[in-house]
Amino acid sequence: MNILSTRIIEGPNVHSYHPIVRVKLDIGKYEDIPTNEIAGFTERITDLLPGLKEHQCSRGYPGGFLERLIEGTYLAHVFEHVAIELQCMAGYEVSFGKARGSGSPGVYDVVISFRNKGAAQQAVLQADQVLKAVLDKQPIDIKAVITAIKQAGDQNELGPSTAAIYRAAKEKGIPVMRVGDENLLILGYGSKQKRIWATTTSQTGALATDLACDKGLTNKILTDGCIPVPYGMVVTSAEQAKEALREISKPVAVKPLTGNQGKGVTLEITSAVQAERAYQVASEYDKNVIVEQFITGRQYRFCVVNGKVEAVAERIPAYVVGDGKRTVKELVDIVNSDPNRGVGHEKPLTRITIDAVAITVLAKQDCHPQSIPEAGKVVYIRENANLSTGGTAVDVTDIVHPANKQLIERATRLIGLDVAGVDVVAEDITQPIREGTGAVIEINAAPGIRMHHYPSAGKPRNVAGAIIDSLFPDDSTGRIPLVAITGTNGKTTVTRMIGHIWQTAGRRVGMTTTDGIYIDGCCVREGDTTGPASARTVLTDPAVEVAVLETARGGIVRAGLAFDKCDVGIVTNITEDHLGQDGIEDLEGLARVKSLIIETVRPDGFSLLNADDRYVTALASRARGEIVYFSIEPDNIIIRRHLGVGGRAFFVRDNVIYTAKGREAQVIAAVDDIPITLGGIAQHNLQNAMIAAAACYCMKVPPAFIYRGLSTFAENPGRLTVLPVRDFRVCIDYGHNPAGYQALVNTVKRMGASRLVGVIAAPGDRRDDVVVNVGRIAGRGFDHIYVKEDDDLRGRKPGEVSKLLYKGVLEAGLASERIQMVLPEKEAVYAALANAHAGDLIVVFYEKYGDVFQTIQQFCQQCQEQAIETIPAAAVGTGELLVGGVNAV
Repeated sequence: MNILSTRIIEGPNVHSYHPIVRVKLDIGKYEDIPTNEIAGFTERITDLLPGLKEHQCSRGYPGGFLERLIEGTYLAHVFEHVAIELQCMAGYEVSFGKARGSGSPGVYDVVISFRNKGAAQQAVLQADQVLKAVLDKQPIDIKAVITAIKQAGDQNELGPSTAAIYRAAKEKGIPVMRVGDENLLILGYGSKQKRIWATTTSQTGALATDLACDKGLTNKILTDGCIPVPYGMVVTSAEQAKEALREISKPVAVKPLTGNQGKGVTLEITSAVQAERAYQVASEYDKNVIVEQFITGRQYRFCVVNGKVEAVAERIPAYVVGDGKRTVKELVDIVNSDPNRGVGHEKPLTRITIDAVAITVLAKQDCHPQSIPEAGKVVYIRENANLSTGGTAVDVTDIVHPANKQLIERATRLIGLDVAGVDVVAEDITQPIREGTGAVIEINAAPGIRMHHYPSAGKPRNVAGAIIDSLFPDDSTGRIPLVAITGTNGKTTVTRMIGHIWQTAGRRVGMTTTDGIYIDGCCVREGDTTGPASARTVLTDPAVEVAVLETARGGIVRAGLAFDKCDVGIVTNITEDHLGQDGIEDLEGLARVKSLIIETVRPDGFSLLNADDRYVTALASRARGEIVYFSIEPDNIIIRRHLGVGGRAFFVRDNVIYTAKGREAQVIAAVDDIPITLGGIAQHNLQNAMIAAAACYCMKVPPAFIYRGLSTFAENPGRLTVLPVRDFRVCIDYGHNPAGYQALVNTVKRMGASRLVGVIAAPGDRRDDVVVNVGRIAGRGFDHIYVKEDDDLRGRKPGEVSKLLYKGVLEAGLASERIQMVLPEKEAVYAALANAHAGDLIVVFYEKYGDVFQTIQQFCQQCQEQAIETIPAAAVGTGELLVGGVNAV
């Protein structure tokens, strides 16, 4: 048995709407050996993992999986359940999984849900080791296995503060993306997004943060604002620290000027020796050290969000309680064994560390780490009460005097932080703080909020929710209009048209297409960018006000979606393409994959379905939101029935695109006013225009802008791009499957050519029968054909695809003397141009648009032509084009 690969998919996917890890597993010699034929296997695996006995499996009741083991099931299925059980044992409750054959003997695709990416990846590795041990009858330490999973999970876990914010955002319906494995979150999409790193938000000012970090300057500002603060001064040497102690003539606190989390802080210093030692500790963090009056009283942390106190906790320094038997160090080890204590900020509480500061604090109590305190004696390990040094917290929000809340809110305003942690020492927090009864010790940017969410006593406070509400007030969820387009053909054109309409309406649009990622009209990355990584580029760009995402089958299958929900989901059509890939063997299977788009439509969104395509209409039961049908066929029965029950639809009648709801209809645009339809000749583009209009209408784009966008959409490079060359024409198109070929053939036959010439190819990763069918369609549609091949053979041998195409062309009845095999794309295009007759229409099905265009350009230059006026320079990314010495626009 061998793990061939693992892939983490965090967005909605074809297996689940929730995150999964997908494992390609080779079970080798066990392909034909079920569990009931492996002696003792069921007993050994259930003794090792008794929780497996409660797994329901597909039978839907506890013990169902055990029955399958006894009756005989296969190791890929067992692997799935072991990986699930190991996660559960590590504290990550999951239950979903499945195992399916991949089409290769002994190789399975195993899908397992997860809550923590690191834990899931480790659980997969450990499941492999557990099964091998069981099969080989070798011992394995399950405790060590679970520990490894927990450790991997801890390394990947968000910190408690960030995790609380993540949950609060999700509860409000705000999409959340984590950046790498950091505590940096992007909340919302595009221009509505906010970013937050721990509790530093995109609204936290750099100036305010710098002020808060400079404790001396903070005290100056608060003093000028009549906020009680301890008197102190900044020193840069031990001698100056001792002089400051003498000047203040009271117990002092010593801390680094720009420190945080209580690092380098020593309290209640009364002697020159203590002052010198404290300076040395503090200067390890900053050469500038504050020596200030030590304020007696209890220590409190006020958390202020958007100018309002949301929570107050009394902080208690780290301590242990003696038992008369154990040393201080041993007592600390016992406290640190609490599973809620971790390193740094990974858990609700932090482990206590015995370091130089702790030893100093112990010395003040006549103790050291090896001392054995008497039973019941409280021994403090720290004087400061920071959670990051092992302290605990008790919520006291409800007993704080209102005047104190007002005082702290005012202090925070003076510094300018949107989220602040204010440290206060006071004798009695239930009474107003005045000079002599308490003081503001520090104001901290990026405060930890775990003490408020996980107090050791008292009521938890939802500070994270308050932060989220401050970033997204009222009902805002940080979403922008988002439309996702899938289907077999027309996706790119529909995407471009929708984007153009929104741009016409004055919005900055982010698009993913088969030719690149576009942000506000600028191509930021070229290539086929229709997967989730490209969509994420659009959704995380702060300039984007509308996202229009072409979403292809490959990306959906391999990596799922980058978004959780869309406002409009579109399925243009389902036709023969990519069959035999990724386990998709028929059109029903292809439709199920593409249906993910309409399954993730928001409840108040729209699913746009092609009423002319039976595979698309069959998806209606999977669609979410309101279903809107579209059709170019007259009197489509599905449209009529849908309108009859009060639904909305888009259709063409008398050469006009209409939208209707029930009995009420509205004109969208006349077909003659939409250039890409060629006056209705290009039926596939008529459908594309209708889809674009429908999507924008559903997203409440004013009809005037929809009409203007449709009537001005002229730049659609590589899609029915027609160029006049000498005394004939050239049409360039991306048709790469049977339906695309047929649609283009139907169109060019209406374009009035004396002879139709095809320059054809097909992607190498299509099935043989699909490639032959492309050849048949071309053979029936063209008078002369040049057969070429793509540079990227996609696993085929040179000449293999062209022979299949040639076979199909001959089967269609085209004479062999009208077929030429010219495999390199540039050479095939040039041959067609050089041998063209007056009145010809040459149709090029391209692989690389730029190469084809440049070949045509070179031919024109040789012929001293001044044509090619219909292709914009931006289409090939070469700036201005020189054709025959004239700039072509």
